Amino acid sequence: MALDPVGLAQDLIRCPSVTPVDAGALDRLQRVLEGLGFRCERLPFSEIGTPDVDNLYARFGDSGRNFCFAGHTDVVPTGDLKGWSIDPFAAEIVDGVLYGRGAADMKSAIAAFVVATERFVKGRGGFGSISLLITGDEEGPSINGTKKVVEWLKSRGEKVDACVVGEPTNPKRLGEMMKIGRRGSLNGRLTVIGAQGHVAYPHLADNPMPRLLKMLTAITGRKLDKGNDWFQPSNLEVVTIDVGNKATNVIPAKATAGFNIRFNDMHSGAKLTEWLRNAFDAVGGAYELDIQISGESFITEPGPLSDLVGEAARSVTGIDPDRSTTGGTSDARFIRHICPVVEFGLVGETMHKVDERARIEDIHALTDIYGRVLDGYFRA
Repeated sequence: MALDPVGLAQDLIRCPSVTPVDAGALDRLQRVLEGLGFRCERLPFSEIGTPDVDNLYARFGDSGRNFCFAGHTDVVPTGDLKGWSIDPFAAEIVDGVLYGRGAADMKSAIAAFVVATERFVKGRGGFGSISLLITGDEEGPSINGTKKVVEWLKSRGEKVDACVVGEPTNPKRLGEMMKIGRRGSLNGRLTVIGAQGHVAYPHLADNPMPRLLKMLTAITGRKLDKGNDWFQPSNLEVVTIDVGNKATNVIPAKATAGFNIRFNDMHSGAKLTEWLRNAFDAVGGAYELDIQISGESFITEPGPLSDLVGEAARSVTGIDPDRSTTGGTSDARFIRHICPVVEFGLVGETMHKVDERARIEDIHALTDIYGRVLDGYFRA
């Protein structure tokens, strides 16, 4: 019997695969794909200090151009179950809407990948190859997931020619938006070192707070850029200031602040790090700075791939999607190193929220869109 994208999405949602636990999601997906003739390879990766993660790379065909669908079966925690109107892993359908953790982000899109591929390959041959790159580490550290699968593909000389990531890109209605790039993300933790002492004897201590405030003022007072044709302005946000001092008569020994920079392609992580250090050095005094760059900015400029996805979406929904770079990061930041990549999926309004959900008609429409993408790609 032909696969049903809604039924497959329900099967996947019923696997409580909260990062890094797989809970059988990849097993279910592998059984379906092998039944369709895919060659499946499970790719568990480990790294000290991070959870082990299982991944799946599946390919139909072994020659010609390789079109890839990419996504993740891991989901975020449910939060307070009292806020849910139904069991988050029951995958119930109510009034034409599928509820459950992962319904929008992004198990339904994975089901749509699979069913679109099944329909496309039935009775056809000689078109090339279709692959699925599925990770269990997108919602987590993103260390043992897509990043390492991409490295594995490179090491074995396996080429991917184009990729669509099924992230929920649409704000309100299916067809509104695709992502052709993403801003980079830099997390900084600044610790200013002082000397503890009594507030009545400040000359015997070194209060780190004034210097911390000056350092933060130095970086928050600068407008990083005005944006450009494809990216909104970069922004720096201070997210926490911690002293850990419960006493009112003690000058603290150190003060720490955390901040994040979401930056466009007018910057790089390395250049921003250099700017931060120069700004802090100018204030003076002892400090420590820890920088983590989770991804650089990137863009797949409008062209054949975005036109293909846009036409497929327009033919099904009647809407021409905006080409956008808004939002957070995604695993497209790793895939862009090996091929052109765009993101298009369901409506993301409820992702990561209680009562996460997706409309049944949208899941079927997304399946049709992915099918038209395959038709257009292998016809070109």
